[in-house]
Amino acid sequence: MQVIARIFLIFLFGCAQSRDLSEKKPIHHTENGFKNNYLSEKIMTKSLLDVLRWRVTRKPQEPIEFEKDKPDISFLQTNRSESTLTWIGHSTFLWQHMGVNLITDPHLTNRASPVGFAGPKRVLLPAISLADLPLIDIVVISHNHYDHLDKKSVLGLVARQKKSPPVFLVPLGMKAWFKKIGISEGVIELDWWGSHQVGDWTLNAVPVQHWSRRALGDTNRVLWAGWIIETPQQKLFFAGDTGYSQDFLDIGRKFGRMDLSLIPIGAYAPRWFMKDMHCTPEEAVQIHLDVASKRSIGMHWGTFLDLTDEPMNEPPERLRKAVEAKNLDPQCFVTMKHGETIRGI
Repeated sequence: MQVIARIFLIFLFGCAQSRDLSEKKPIHHTENGFKNNYLSEKIMTKSLLDVLRWRVTRKPQEPIEFEKDKPDISFLQTNRSESTLTWIGHSTFLWQHMGVNLITDPHLTNRASPVGFAGPKRVLLPAISLADLPLIDIVVISHNHYDHLDKKSVLGLVARQKKSPPVFLVPLGMKAWFKKIGISEGVIELDWWGSHQVGDWTLNAVPVQHWSRRALGDTNRVLWAGWIIETPQQKLFFAGDTGYSQDFLDIGRKFGRMDLSLIPIGAYAPRWFMKDMHCTPEEAVQIHLDVASKRSIGMHWGTFLDLTDEPMNEPPERLRKAVEAKNLDPQCFVTMKHGETIRGI
């Protein structure tokens, strides 16, 4: 009888333990991958029929010759004292701060595509080539879509710095991709709200509303994320790619005021297709307010042709009007020219 009772207690304890582990599982984890915090899993990705409907009914974008700045390559390569921000294009920025060089979502090739002969093509070459970059200390990756995670750029960064490769900060589940392409060291993957220390800096992965896919059959198998980089002097928020959600209020409550935020303002049309995963300029301004950003820069626009339907020059104009509508300082949220460097930021 005692043996039976003991087995029964073990069974009960085991069941209770299983329930406890289940309850502790983060809500954004699923059996096969990940989901968003504030968006139904059923509408996280579009069906093939929806994709076909968009492609058949869409209005092709007209390419625009944007004004471009010529970066001071010599200065950027040797700068280890002044804080600077340079827009290389799309979601790729070089941030130099406290002698550290950090790059976001490095995309330094001609197409956002798994193949070199098709897919969204740049209207402007990257403002800084791979060869002209300064030595990079930290790379942050937001997710695995081809306009944010570029295999040739990643491999190029490692190849040119064999003696001192950069540290890659990536969302949970992405480390396997890096290992597959031959990068098995220096890759740190984090879940939402996870953090990693690099010297005096703390890099935090935070939730944003998006999705992931690199190939057929791997939808949402790896996580996506925004990044908050905390240094002894500043807090930088890199939002990656995102639709608008309550996540930004959560981020604001947890981290307080941001000194500088990099927020997407493009790829929002048509709204029936893009609204859950890509924010409008007006929603970008709300993100700016939610995270209490002192200064924000608009990104994810004006670089690749036919990623989206809105006119290529529309996002900055809508951003300007949205900032004005909120009675904000016109300089609190702006866009940059391709190749422009802001010094003393």
